[in-house]
Amino acid sequence: MTESDRPNVLFVICDQLRADHLGFAGNPVVRTPNIDALAAEGTVFERAYVNNPVCMPNRSTLMTGLMPSAHGVIFNDRALEPHHTTFVSRLRDEGWRTTLVGKSHLQHGESRDAVVDLGPVPGRTSPFGEAWDAIEHHDRYELEDLEDPEDFYGFGHVEFCVGHGAQVGAHHYRWARDKGIAHETLRSGLDPTADIANRSPEWWQIFPAPFPDGVSSTSFVTERTIAAIESAEADDEPWMVWCSFPDPHHPLSPPEPWFSRHDPADIELPSTYDDPGEDWPGHLRAIRRLAADVNSHGQYVVPFGPTPDQARAAIAATYGMVEAIDHGIGRIMATLERLDALDDTIIVFTSDHGDMMGDHGLILKLVMHFRGCLQVPMVVRTPDRPGRRTRSLAASIDLPATVLDLCGLEAPQGMQGTSLVPVLDDPGATVRDHVLVEEDFPASSGGRPVPLKTRTIVTDTHRFTRDSEGFEMLYDLETDPDELTNLAAGADPLLRSELLTVLTDAMLHADDITRTEPVTP
Repeated sequence: MTESDRPNVLFVICDQLRADHLGFAGNPVVRTPNIDALAAEGTVFERAYVNNPVCMPNRSTLMTGLMPSAHGVIFNDRALEPHHTTFVSRLRDEGWRTTLVGKSHLQHGESRDAVVDLGPVPGRTSPFGEAWDAIEHHDRYELEDLEDPEDFYGFGHVEFCVGHGAQVGAHHYRWARDKGIAHETLRSGLDPTADIANRSPEWWQIFPAPFPDGVSSTSFVTERTIAAIESAEADDEPWMVWCSFPDPHHPLSPPEPWFSRHDPADIELPSTYDDPGEDWPGHLRAIRRLAADVNSHGQYVVPFGPTPDQARAAIAATYGMVEAIDHGIGRIMATLERLDALDDTIIVFTSDHGDMMGDHGLILKLVMHFRGCLQVPMVVRTPDRPGRRTRSLAASIDLPATVLDLCGLEAPQGMQGTSLVPVLDDPGATVRDHVLVEEDFPASSGGRPVPLKTRTIVTDTHRFTRDSEGFEMLYDLETDPDELTNLAAGADPLLRSELLTVLTDAMLHADDITRTEPVTP
């Protein structure tokens, strides 16, 4: 492969960004001119789904092209083991300069509280060195003798954000401290009693960050991404930058002027807000009955049923966060143009998962396989293809194979995703007729009332979900795109049988067939 055959790759990923919280997706309120311009020049996948609606599992899938049950990160309580080949490591091995800026969450530095003791005798022991999975622990970034890894899942250079909003950690923390922001200010985000001006009376996790816009995570990711691109371009090397914004994940706390961009009173509730949920599984009905005050410091990600005012306040703050990201992406795109690198760069834009954000009277995520959590924005821009849209199914697991295909590289053994290049060439083409979604909740083994395992299949026409308690959900996406009527109880037996077969076959194909090394001849 010659130097000219190696395009740059800019992979832009947001955290917990819904597919419909963008202008190009038809949202009439949120203002995203820069992302909309990117979408106009790329292929917009209007039916892109995650393979797991939780951060760490789906981020590991985006790295490896494997299902969570295959790469092993089935929840936010375990790190991606370092022996996995990622699409980033393939690029680095072939000469790309690889950089991660922002949120990684391939290790559980910001979710250590999710780790549950599953018993006194471990089911397996680690073959890796001590503290191999502690690279993202925020504690180490408060020490002076910090040493970054030389290889982090294929990244040759890393600059992490750990935490969200005003809970700042890792390289972002050190960067903000160098700008004069106090330690206490940077650690106030998860304290419901912290004295933060203009905190929303509706929910303590909605407030303006108590520091200037110039030190927010969005500003950090934007500035350090620009620096990484400038450095690689100066050295005339092909590069891959993972540009990962921690927003718009809760706490919903952008700094001003972004926090006040939208008045909650002007926000319309989602059309499904009043869904009674009478045909839901028990855990969803229980979550719907929970109030926001259960979200104390020790219950950071507990979802609940928001009041109308809470939902409006949350959506308003989220829109401000999305618009801040859009501003940052505009700066990055302007940098590519200034450096004359736009015509040499593949750009991917997506999110790790969505958020209910008032849909069906729910907020946040946790075994909620509605469209709000499962569907994500996905745009792939290549220099040699026109802007277009497609209704063909796509999944997070397909992006690693797609990037490698566009870069002329062979996918590693066992990669389960499918390259979307045929769809980039012809938006009427299809490379898959279903998407498999996994979600596990290991804490349920301790008696919590949430299914231990949930599996969903999304086809062109239906969404079928079955959990380990035997509860099923079935929606006709053509006649009921808002998923308001669960057809499972009275479903046509033939239709249910067909969907159950698709689900079963998909789960069979999800089994991992990779191995660490070939068998010795």
